Amino acid sequence: MQKQVARAVFAVLAVFASGAAFAASPSTGLGQAWPNTADVSAHPNFHVYVFTLGGVQYLQVNDMNGNVLGAVGTAGGQFITLPIGRFAQLVATEQQPAAATTNATPAAVPATVYNDGATALTATPMSDGTVQLRATVTRAVCDPVDCNIKAE
Repeated sequence: MQKQVARAVFAVLAVFASGAAFAASPSTGLGQAWPNTADVSAHPNFHVYVFTLGGVQYLQVNDMNGNVLGAVGTAGGQFITLPIGRFAQLVATEQQPAAATTNATPAAVPATVYNDGATALTATPMSDGTVQLRATVTRAVCDPVDCNIKAE
């Protein structure tokens, strides 16, 4: 009987420990359609996922169907585009222009899909069906709850 109680207590502790691990800032799942992390998008037509590893914040933008569009890494106001996503060649930052040029024109105004007060991401649907992503440093201080409609 005592062994069964000990096993039950161990099982409960294991469940709580795994829950704490999931609650921590995830560092895996980058590049996945539906990573196991909160969607912090500020726009209903996009999903934005944030991953942190080694002091670098990775921001991934997916469309409504889970298709990865592009991603950037950022730390200390510096950016790097990541080679993942359908439109990775169209991701631009303040330090790095898009890798590919296009004759497409914007089909809509840029939509803010993420803003945490330090970094902002916009998505611009283009006339050829692509989406151009742009990452910038935000100058104004912004509470993440106020900046992101669906922030959790």
